[in-house]
Amino acid sequence: MAARKGGVSLPERPYSGGRSDGILSRVSTTISQSPIVFQGKRAACNTAFVAKKLLRSTGKAAWIAGTTFLILAVPLIIEMDREQQLNELELQQASLLGTPQK
Repeated sequence: MAARKGGVSLPERPYSGGRSDGILSRVSTTISQSPIVFQGKRAACNTAFVAKKLLRSTGKAAWIAGTTFLILAVPLIIEMDREQQLNELELQQASLLGTPQK
């Protein structure tokens, strides 16, 4: 098997010396070994590497933001809700008992 970096390789066939490879095989080999294809593969690998790093750092940032929200914002929301309920209870009691007139 031929070892190539960054892709799947097929087992090499021994050269028979004749024209048994065919023109399609020769053209395919020529195209796959061209510098343009090499640069395209390199660009695709670099893009995948950057995307993987970006996704990983985005995941870390989301984790940090989520845990910070749970630690800081959720208790504040709960306390504000309690305060609102207490205010409503005081208003209800004042309406039942009647407000003192001045």
